[in-house]
Order: sequence, then C-alpha cells, then structure tokens
Amino acid sequence: MSKAGQSWGRYPHTTQQILAVADRHRSLQTNNAPCLPYGNGRSYGDSCLNDGGVLLHTRTLDRFIAFDPATGIVRCEAGVLFAEILDISVPQGWFLPVTPGTRYVTVGGAIANDVHGKNHHRAGTIGHYVEELELLRTDGQRLRCSDKQNADWFAATVGGLGLTGLITWATLQLRRIKGPWLIVENHRLHNLADFFSLSAESDRDYEYTVAWVDCAAKGTKLGRGLLSRANHAPACPDKQPHKPSRRLRVPIAPPMSLVNPLSLRVFNSFYYHRQRKNIVHTVSHYEPFFYPLDAIGDWNRLYGPRGFLQYQCVVPLDTANETILELLRIISCHGEGSFLAVLKQFGARPSIGLLSFARPGVTLALDFPHRGKSTFNLLDQLDRVVTAAQGAVYPAKDAHMSGQSFRQYFPRWDVFRTFIDPGFSSSFWRRVME
Repeated sequence: MSKAGQSWGRYPHTTQQILAVADRHRSLQTNNAPCLPYGNGRSYGDSCLNDGGVLLHTRTLDRFIAFDPATGIVRCEAGVLFAEILDISVPQGWFLPVTPGTRYVTVGGAIANDVHGKNHHRAGTIGHYVEELELLRTDGQRLRCSDKQNADWFAATVGGLGLTGLITWATLQLRRIKGPWLIVENHRLHNLADFFSLSAESDRDYEYTVAWVDCAAKGTKLGRGLLSRANHAPACPDKQPHKPSRRLRVPIAPPMSLVNPLSLRVFNSFYYHRQRKNIVHTVSHYEPFFYPLDAIGDWNRLYGPRGFLQYQCVVPLDTANETILELLRIISCHGEGSFLAVLKQFGARPSIGLLSFARPGVTLALDFPHRGKSTFNLLDQLDRVVTAAQGAVYPAKDAHMSGQSFRQYFPRWDVFRTFIDPGFSSSFWRRVME
C-alpha cells in the first residue's frame, strides 16, 4: 500500500493504493479492494479518500472529445480540469455555467459534488448543465445517464460523491459571454444586517454575488465584511490583454500552522480596512474575481502538518439572520476564526442530485486550523446550531459530521445507497454509515 491521495484540507491522513485510469474504454481494475474515483484532490475532507482501499486516479482521463463553438457544448473525459475548459472556451466566447472557487477541479469531481458558485441564486448547480454522462460500474456495465435517459442513475450520480461508479466522460452546456471581463461592485458591510439587505437587492440585478465576513469581529461589528457583485461585461476593446500575475507558491508546510488568533486578527482587520469607500467600482478579469486563491499554489500548506478542517453549512432563509449571527458569535468567542469566511445566499432552484448540498437559504464557509479536541468541540457547537435550524453541512468540505447529522441533512440517503456500486466505498461513507 502507498500513502497518497491527500484531500485539500490535508486531514485526515489515510493510506490507500493509487491506480491511474488511463483508458476510458477499458473495464475497471480494482485489485479486489473497495475503490473510489479521485480527481485532483480539491475536496477538503474525506469524501475523496478511501483508507485501506483503492483510489482510481482520473487526471489521466484528460482528453477533449468534442467542442462546438457555435453552441457551447463540450464533451470531455472526467479528468479534464475546469481550467482546461476555460483555456479553450473563453477565447471562443463561452464560460463555465457554474464554477466553484478554484478552477483546478476535474469535471468528474465537480459533478460528483454537484458544485455551486457565486451565481447559484440564478443558475443553480453544475448538475443543471450536464447534458449527459457515462457511468462505468465495476461489473463492466456502462450507463449513459441524463435527465431523460437513466434519470434515476443521473440523480444519484450528480452529487453522489463518486460512489455510484466511475464517470468516464460528460457533456456540458457552457454559457455565452462577450469577453473575459466583469463589471464589479465591492461594498463594505458594517454588520450582518447590511449583508442581508444588500444581498437581496443584488440577487435581482447581478449574476454573481459573494461576501467575505470578518469572523474575528465582535459586538455590533459582528458580520462586517465586503460584498462583491458582478455581471459579465460587454466586449472591452480598450482593455489591455490580461497578463496573469506570477503565481506564488507555498514551497513547504511550516512546522506549525501560520493561521493563529494573532495572524487572524491582523489579516482580517487589514483586509476589511483596505477598502475605505463604501462602494468601489472596478472592471476585473475573470481569474482574480472567481479564483483569487488559485494565485497561491499549495496555499493549504499554510496550515502546517496537521492541516485544517473546512466547515460549510446552509441554513433556511427565514431564520438565517439569527442562525448566522449565532454561528459567528460562537466562532468569535472560540477564537479559532478563519481567514476566508465566505457568505452567500442560495437561490430557490432545486438541485438535481439525491445528495446535492445546495438548497434555498444562506451558506457560510470557513477554514479552521486543526488543533485537535478544541477544533472538534467548535464544530460540534456549530453542528448543533445548524441541525436545530434544519440546515445542512457540505460533504465535500467535511471531515467531522456524525452519521445521525448526515441522515438528517440528506433525508434521501436511504434511496441513494441503493445506487452505490458494490465495489465502491469511501472513508466518508463508512464514517457516516457507522
């Protein structure tokens, strides 16, 4: 057995075999051990890990099968990165219909986690733009799945955490754009009430909205932050060609986390006060707007050898103000805040997958350095608030939730498990099914 296949949070530490899948036409070779597809390792917890089993590494499935620049329909193998789709599609006037905060995710991984983005309030999740996919099972069966063909398998596979079989290829419908630029407004939020009022207004007129909040703030400043809202710009012939900034890289993991209460307070205060005006208008290339952290290679190493745990929840809109305030109070009092605390309002469009996370409400995502028992105690407190509010936690970001919580968050889990490939499993699934 070889140790490999870390998740992006670098926790938990697992040991598994790695088998590269280089040919989508061949049957699966599993070494008679439970297996799991593994793309580019951008899930944060253990949903992409398979301790004691086999990871089917799919980055070798990196071929484009077809792209029609007239319709924006692209078919590619499951290991193709979103970054690679953007490289060929943006010059042709097409963009991803939905994208998470990194472009270094594979198509298969994006579908398996039914990813959402800054435009969920209008566009929904990536599953709505999957025209078709092929699912390869360990018994050799191949299923072509869409919302019209094998629709039950399609619903199980979109958001299905890679457990229904190996996605070998998929067809996506891209969205038309005039160019790579966005017209952006950045607003200062003085408290959480500002977020809710501005978010409701923004959702009507802007395709993309997202807020950063200072989770170290206290008292009347609780929930202060910055909200960005944007639309794709018309062609900007006067703009100079975009020159990507030199990508920085964290070369090694420091012996201890560089994210601590002192560095957190300093960073959050600086980040909030860097914008002095209440509103700033800019024209931005899509890369820094959608993917700011992609400019720092291996930024997850900043959390040291123990890694970190991300926590992303969604709570219903009718009680979101009180619930999000309570979550922020707990985090602020605990002293284990996050550099990147993201707040976003989801729209009402129902997700396709049986285990899809995104649903109407407000979502909060944070990173916590792994400090052992104190961190897990904090997550327990957050879970109790989210559970009481009838919310949910995102499996793609989780390394902690209990089986009881999972079954409440995803009530169709019992239907979903009938679609699991008997030869597939994951560390996450075994944990929540104990």
